[in-house]
Amino acid sequence: MVDIEGRLAYTLHQVIDEHVSGSDARPDRRRELVAAAFRRIASDGFEGLRTRDVAADVGVNIATLHYYFPTKEALIRGVIGYAMQRFSQTLPGEGTPIVQLRGHLYRLLQLLKEDQQLWTVLGELVLRAPRDEELGRIFRQSDGVWHSKLKGLIDRCVQNGALQPMLDSDGLAGLMIVAIKGLSLPTMAGFGPEVADQVFEQFGYLLGLPPDQFLTT
Repeated sequence: MVDIEGRLAYTLHQVIDEHVSGSDARPDRRRELVAAAFRRIASDGFEGLRTRDVAADVGVNIATLHYYFPTKEALIRGVIGYAMQRFSQTLPGEGTPIVQLRGHLYRLLQLLKEDQQLWTVLGELVLRAPRDEELGRIFRQSDGVWHSKLKGLIDRCVQNGALQPMLDSDGLAGLMIVAIKGLSLPTMAGFGPEVADQVFEQFGYLLGLPPDQFLTT
């Protein structure tokens, strides 16, 4: 079986570390700078991101920030890896296929409702991706891994008799990813937890699972 989680972890490791210079760089300092940039994007958006503000938030000067991240774009790529690592923690590891599928979607729903900073930043990233070739490449790669994981889980659930055999696993996985990413996009009304509940309930109906069985760990 292809190690989907391993592929995603390797991808995210590359995103975070590939732009850090110097053999004596401190991983904790790098993480502090990325986390500070993450918080700035969550509060001010990409347009409000200033590297001097990020450096000040961590208590270092701008030269120190540039030692770890030579450009603003490198820092943004670090934020991408940081955000997607948090997201990837919802990916299942153990249990039967149906337990893994329910667990993944349940944890995604809780993350949507409990970590608005994360989804605000991901929304900013999604909106920026069409204008940023490198960011678009990273999203395509991570979406491909996510799609493979969801499709594989649905296929195994069908093989085990836990889901109906007529399901289109490829199309359903794509639909679910688009819907979940859509929930992260900014709207005039703001994020509505009840809308997220409704979307995930519909996932359950599409899969043929009642909500009281579907949205549980």
